[in-house]
Amino acid sequence: MDREQRRFPPTDADERTTLLAYLDYHRDTLRIKTAGLDAAQLDTPHPPSDLTLGGLLKHLAYVENWWFRAVMAGHADEPWASVDWAADEDWDWHSAKDDSPAQLRDLFDAEVDRADAVIASYEGLDAVAARPNRRTGGYYNLRWIVLHMIEEYARHNGHADLIRQAVDGAVGE
Repeated sequence: MDREQRRFPPTDADERTTLLAYLDYHRDTLRIKTAGLDAAQLDTPHPPSDLTLGGLLKHLAYVENWWFRAVMAGHADEPWASVDWAADEDWDWHSAKDDSPAQLRDLFDAEVDRADAVIASYEGLDAVAARPNRRTGGYYNLRWIVLHMIEEYARHNGHADLIRQAVDGAVGE
């Protein structure tokens, strides 16, 4: 994805439009940070961290699925549902090395599309999630989940900046 294709969020829109525009902005930022890289580059960490850009793609695909499909809508989807998370709680990060760049990008894009379908199925941001918070027993609303996802992307896009620069020197937005 070319950075010129990424649209900046509007400055005068309603809450839902603004939040979803920021979510898309951060999704596109990750696409930019991982664009044009081969399998070896996607699997290159930035020591001392073991994070990789491929791991970021797969992790964020999983997080999209978890928060929108599993928590919000109550679905259990593959490949996530059959993972033995007890054996490797970071399976999404570690297994990315076994996927091709096309598989990682396709998985990410497919999960974003599925998440967007869930978001579109709710009229308002106050819609209540199907699954409760594991710590409090209370229920998330769609607003909380969208805001959390923006935070998740913002954090990981910062990681992507550092990793991408270490991989090939690319810097920028």
